[in-house]
Amino acid sequence: MINKKTIHKNTNGRKVLLTSILCLFGLCLVAQVQTRRNVAQPARSKVYLLHADVLKKSKNNPDPNAQILVGDVVFRHDSIYMYCDSACFYEKTNSLEAFDNVKMVQGDTLFLYGDYLFYDGNAQIAQVRNNVRMENRTTTLTTDSLNYDRVANLGYFFDGGTLMDEENVLTSDWGEYSPETKESVFNYEVKLVNPKFVLTSDTLRYNTATKIANIVGPSDIDSEENHIYSELGYYYTQQGQAALLNRSVLTNGGKNLTGDSLFYDRNKGVGEAYYNVQFVDTIGKNMLTGNYCHYNQLKSYAFATDEAMAVDFSQGDSLFIHADTLQLYTFDFDTDSVHREARAYHKVRFYRSDVQGVCDSLVFASKDSCLTMYRDPILWNKSQQLLGEKIMVYMNDSTIDWAHIENQALSVAQIDSIHFNQVTGKDMKAFFKDKDMRQVDVNGSVRLVYYPMEEKDSILIGMNISETSDLKMFLENRKLKKIIMSPKSNGTLYPMSQIPSDKMKLDNFAWFDYVRPLNKGDIFNWRGKGAGQELKKSTRGSAPLPNQKLFDNNKKK
Repeated sequence: MINKKTIHKNTNGRKVLLTSILCLFGLCLVAQVQTRRNVAQPARSKVYLLHADVLKKSKNNPDPNAQILVGDVVFRHDSIYMYCDSACFYEKTNSLEAFDNVKMVQGDTLFLYGDYLFYDGNAQIAQVRNNVRMENRTTTLTTDSLNYDRVANLGYFFDGGTLMDEENVLTSDWGEYSPETKESVFNYEVKLVNPKFVLTSDTLRYNTATKIANIVGPSDIDSEENHIYSELGYYYTQQGQAALLNRSVLTNGGKNLTGDSLFYDRNKGVGEAYYNVQFVDTIGKNMLTGNYCHYNQLKSYAFATDEAMAVDFSQGDSLFIHADTLQLYTFDFDTDSVHREARAYHKVRFYRSDVQGVCDSLVFASKDSCLTMYRDPILWNKSQQLLGEKIMVYMNDSTIDWAHIENQALSVAQIDSIHFNQVTGKDMKAFFKDKDMRQVDVNGSVRLVYYPMEEKDSILIGMNISETSDLKMFLENRKLKKIIMSPKSNGTLYPMSQIPSDKMKLDNFAWFDYVRPLNKGDIFNWRGKGAGQELKKSTRGSAPLPNQKLFDNNKKK
């Protein structure tokens, strides 16, 4: 299992490891020499010739003491045995050259094959060339040039090689493998092929026992389902799990999940990202940000929390939403009628240039471009404020089209610091054009307070108080132009100098400019209503519960 806390705490250590692995080939050789120095050097021992069909002195070899061996040649050095068809044995320097059908055996776990071998018994280094194959239990390494250091128990190739085990096949230009620790390092044109994915990189560490790939350089992991980019982390190839750092990216069907730390389970189709997270749906044109994000690619579902923000940029003007928890759903995603929903829960604040709002919970559906606000919602459009028990805002292209306010509906338009046009009723519909409110229809127990103006200079004439059952208000340039009441109401018009102070506001008047989001950054600053300004208690609608389906015909995979 992945220990997420440990992985995240060890970020700095992994960065140091990344720097060391990306050293040049020459530096790797220096490191190899240093490794040999750090390993306790055994006392020098003699290489023994055990058998040869023919033994003779060399005539053409520069070393006159060289022994030419032909037929079923066998050498032993400590615990290793070397076999070949023919050889030159340099007994004085404790070394040998072996030719054809070369085999080196160490214990019952390590076998090394090739066409040519030079073995230095003093340095305990074997240089094998052409058709090289190293076998260590279920692991096989093939190359044309391999050096095997018996002291460090390390084999390394530098002209291209392939490492195979039960799970994966790895190829690279340069690499090393330790039969003892099962650790391997690969550099340059690295490729790990698994039946379910392909990993490409310029630097990779891999353990043939645990089947864990340690990513220490720019790497891409491709499968039929998704693509992963990472520069630091671990991929558990048997479990199909990844623990990645350094702004790794998971991409699936036009959706990108990025975070400082990223965890992914291929079998469950689940990705989790921590800190500075971005989840972008390039097809649905929306985005989640926060410090934690969960994404389920099988259900096409994501949610974010901790400084969470949702951005819908499917229309001309982006809508920014903040809440304690944000969710993105895709419905009918295996049909032609795919549609998406953004859901926000608790302390919701949103901002768009033409409309702003606060509420307890919210749903924005792409199917009908409707933004539905639940529990004490407040909606602003320029100098206009709308509130009620439930507000549904319908978008058209890049602007607000109309809004429906259900129960305890109140519309307030500020004229100046003390005068407000007000209308209240049971049900209200507000219609917009060019981002301005142009018409308001109110039904049921309608009451209004409004200030008629001189048409030329906009001087207030007085204050009118009226009551009726149905009302239509028409506005132009945010000024009241016409009112139609049914049944007709004469109302009361007070001159400006004779307005009773207790008549200036409806009994349910409320002006919440102090909680209004001022810009997209201000949506993170929660400001609650003042005491005593709550709506009357009633049975109200509530937002759908998390994971609750809204449509019976949804088809899920």
